[in-house]
Amino acid sequence: MAAKPKLYYFHGRGRMESIRWLLAAAGVEFEEEFLETREQYEKLQKDGRLLFGQVPLVEMDGMALTQTRAILSYLAAKYNLYGKDLKERVRIDMYADGTLDLMLMIAGGAFKPPKDKEENLVLTVKKAKTRYFPVFEKVLKDHGEDFLVGNKFSWADIQLLEAILMLEELDASVLSDFPLLKAFKTRISNIPTIKAFLQPGSKRKQPPDSHYIQVVRNVLQF
Repeated sequence: MAAKPKLYYFHGRGRMESIRWLLAAAGVEFEEEFLETREQYEKLQKDGRLLFGQVPLVEMDGMALTQTRAILSYLAAKYNLYGKDLKERVRIDMYADGTLDLMLMIAGGAFKPPKDKEENLVLTVKKAKTRYFPVFEKVLKDHGEDFLVGNKFSWADIQLLEAILMLEELDASVLSDFPLLKAFKTRISNIPTIKAFLQPGSKRKQPPDSHYIQVVRNVLQF
């Protein structure tokens, strides 16, 4: 039996959470080693497992994979969540990159001072409503299908649901003007592997708290 993928990151969301989502959606079990000390991080660097000195790190298929987008595209291709041809793949990439940009705005906001954090929250919700969600509402309206690309469940659908749920933690009414996205959220949330990941006790991580932020600062020394 092939070894389970092993994920090295902090005990929180950050850049690893979309990787957890993609593995969970594909029905793949994985193990995690949480970074809690500077020494753990330095050992990974000394062992040559961090290509550019950064986490996330995923060990699988005999490889040490780094760089978030590279890991996500590898997993999407490996588990048949990446479209049937190049034209579908590039659309998936565009949608996934857009939602990842949006989610990184949220993740980065957690490390800002209180005043800046509130401003970041307001700006992120505004951008979701005016720049990102209108795009996906139009995509769903124009092709009238259940999924974003090729009428087949893909990485783009997984990451859009993740983004929606993160935005709803900031503003519960963020989808009020987007009925097709509301229906999309319900539909994708009920896919069995996704539904399991959304249940309490899964490996899905909670929003960052003060402890998580302090651990990240201590390990990365910033």
